[in-house]
Amino acid sequence: MLRVAVVGSGPSGVYTAQALLQQSRVPDVRVHVLDRLPTPYGLVRYGVAPDHEKIKSLQSSLRAVLEDERITFVGHVEVGGPGGLSPARLKELYHAVVYCVGAAADRPLSVPGEDLPGSFSATEFVSWYSAHPDAAADGFALHAGSAVVVGVGNVAVDVARILARGAAELRATDVPRAALDALGSSRVRDVHIAGRRGPSQARFTTKELRELGALPGVRMVVDGTELALDPAYAAPAGGPGTPPLPAVIRRNLEVLRGWSQNPPPAPHGLERRIRMRFFLRPVELLERGGQVAGVRFARTAPDGAGGVRDTGAYEDVEAQLVLRAVGYRGTPLPGLPFDPAHGTVPHLAGRVLRDGVASPGEYVAGWIKRGPTGVIGSNRSCAKETVASLVEDAPLLVRGDVTADPLQALRASGQLPVEWDGWLSIERAEAELGRSLGRGRVKIPDWSGLLDAARGEGR
Repeated sequence: MLRVAVVGSGPSGVYTAQALLQQSRVPDVRVHVLDRLPTPYGLVRYGVAPDHEKIKSLQSSLRAVLEDERITFVGHVEVGGPGGLSPARLKELYHAVVYCVGAAADRPLSVPGEDLPGSFSATEFVSWYSAHPDAAADGFALHAGSAVVVGVGNVAVDVARILARGAAELRATDVPRAALDALGSSRVRDVHIAGRRGPSQARFTTKELRELGALPGVRMVVDGTELALDPAYAAPAGGPGTPPLPAVIRRNLEVLRGWSQNPPPAPHGLERRIRMRFFLRPVELLERGGQVAGVRFARTAPDGAGGVRDTGAYEDVEAQLVLRAVGYRGTPLPGLPFDPAHGTVPHLAGRVLRDGVASPGEYVAGWIKRGPTGVIGSNRSCAKETVASLVEDAPLLVRGDVTADPLQALRASGQLPVEWDGWLSIERAEAELGRSLGRGRVKIPDWSGLLDAARGEGR
């Protein structure tokens, strides 16, 4: 029997476990899917916006994999770090270990004032409204009148949409109670989404973009002169001798062009406004009274080579809340090699490389393998490549002498695993919490509440 540990229960981890079951060369395989959290599904539970029910429904297919009798979910198990299991120890417990630990850190802006109160990463904001147990307990008060979201990808669009959406519309979702209350009393009326390049280089999808325009009581504001700076705007079908624009860029430009023709927004009233801004590079977060008061942007322009250049002009945008959404980055896992330049673990077709040589029984998949690129479905092919390498190595790996009962060994080392029955208890507790609030299922947002629920104890 080949015993495999998959570290991480998000899509990349679950797809890796699934690929192991689907291969035929090693028919007798057992997989333990380990996670630091007592809950499965990774970013599908804690990263997908609560109003994106279709994407969140992916949990059903992930669940079907984890319920296979050859797979055991083992939550609340720390790997690496103080008190955690080391990679060396995991190799003693399993024939092979696949690390699917994602890219949890956010990229900084690296500008003066970034550490001021009122400046946060989009990751922190998403964790708060997604009820991640590591989120700050005091959350977001949302007393700001104006907010700036730096970045023009889907994450930036998500957080802007949540800021502008009414709490009544989120009541039907699983957003935690404190976040719903804060969003209900939010004073944010202007949300600026700003990127240093043009709309043809933005990374949001047309579906996400159109959702902004469909928000009740929200006006989309786009400056047509900023669109016109983008060479793609002038020739959306491609000029002579140039290929046509990709369909997603063409559609995005059409949506933005339509919004740019809207009448100017009223300066007063309860209406909320989302302002799409382009060719603005943040150079400083401004301060007033010890808090963020705005963002100073350098105006950019196309450089003729696919990038942008500074024009020497600057613009200050008032904001009491700044959220940066400029990408994710992998972080080192103690005991594993790490490439700081790329934020990934060095590998060859998924095999972990130590000093340039493949380390027997150690593998990676997902963002920690290839960087934070692609969509959720991209993890399938990534996982299959890694599993193909593991299966090729299996005849040698299975000869290794490993612990007969890894779970018992985990408990003996001081870990307190939450298995599938514990997760089902958390689900029941969240359903009961929702009923008590007159809502559907509502997430439990704190460690103690989750662990109490896993043990079947009342909140």
